[in-house]
Amino acid sequence: MRPRHTENHFVDRAGWLRAAVLGANDGILSTASLIVGVAAANADHGAVLLAGIAGMVAGAMSMAAGEYVSVSSQADTENADLAREKAELAADPAAEHAELAAIYVARGLDPALADQVARQLAAKDALEAHARDELGINEITTARPVQAAFASAASFAAGAFLPLLTVLVAPSSGLPITVSVAALLFLAVLGVAGAKAGGADPLKAATRVTFWGALAMALTYAIGALSGTMV
Repeated sequence: MRPRHTENHFVDRAGWLRAAVLGANDGILSTASLIVGVAAANADHGAVLLAGIAGMVAGAMSMAAGEYVSVSSQADTENADLAREKAELAADPAAEHAELAAIYVARGLDPALADQVARQLAAKDALEAHARDELGINEITTARPVQAAFASAASFAAGAFLPLLTVLVAPSSGLPITVSVAALLFLAVLGVAGAKAGGADPLKAATRVTFWGALAMALTYAIGALSGTMV
């Protein structure tokens, strides 16, 4: 009886997890920073809330567009490489076989075994073998523009909703401090959750994200407060 494979790996989550964590982190941080800056300029409660909502909508659309464009560029590059590799396989299969076998030799196989492995893999799907072992393109890491766009937009909106909710329930007095503390707590929780989903160190992730969050909100508070005294 074959033993069951019980190892848990996280690399298959890399594509959507990166976009989701980035979107949620940006949603919390940019919206909270915007709210803190506007509130520090002595704007009324309604203006602060309106600024936060506008920031959430604009940010979600920006994240979706940015992810789609950037990941589409990656997909275009991958497709161009695959098309070139397909043409090379058709034009000179012997040279491509030798190239694939050389890759396996470089990874530690003896030449005879490398030649046999390359021949058997090419017989099944030569393009797939070259894509994976020569180009580094596989099903797990391949670019998915639409998935990345939706994940970024949805996670940004979810993250942005948290500081907006804080504005709705918090009193106007001391709003910048309240939003800042709540946002840092949200960021820390997100850092831990993202680290656990990716199998990384939760404490390191939480510390990193809260440090940069505190710095960003401190700067926007200073700018808002300065603007409030000048206007």
